[in-house]
Amino acid sequence: MPKLSIEDIRKRFEQSKEFNEIFDAFEQSLEQRFDDIELYKKLFWNPTLTPDELCLFGEKLAKEFPQVSYDTYMWLADIFEVTYSTYDNHVRSLEYFQKAAAVRPNEPTPYLAAAKCYEPDLNIPPLTLLIMFLKRGLDSAGDPKVLYERLIELYEHAGNDEMIDYYRRKLSEGSSPPEEQPGGQ
Repeated sequence: MPKLSIEDIRKRFEQSKEFNEIFDAFEQSLEQRFDDIELYKKLFWNPTLTPDELCLFGEKLAKEFPQVSYDTYMWLADIFEVTYSTYDNHVRSLEYFQKAAAVRPNEPTPYLAAAKCYEPDLNIPPLTLLIMFLKRGLDSAGDPKVLYERLIELYEHAGNDEMIDYYRRKLSEGSSPPEEQPGGQ
């Protein structure tokens, strides 16, 4: 196969409906060491790709170019939240927010974005998973106050007044969290 230019790759990412064509362009982009996330955003927005295919491309891109892994994971999380919400892929979105947080633990954006994507009527992503994720971010994601606010909102959905009160106090003072009861949120 002849070597594709970056413009040819971009066009295939945007317009192709054939997985093999898209895959070949992706392979060439990796071989040519194109690490511009803007190029791959075109790929991720291709409407013919399935969620599993998006994951395949995103995981490979993040592995090949660690310098764009955070942006790749955040972009995939956003796509799954917006585009595939009809398939309840908020859980997959949370998975990619978690991967982004693992790459940049000091960055609060993945935690805040994950909390924002919660659908209380459907409980997706599952509230317990979301709360655990935000709690993990408290130690590393800079100023924890914004995470306290999101935890209060999530605990309001759970109806856990004790934890709501605790995080309200944390906004103004420091203390240890109360022990949660088994089965509690």
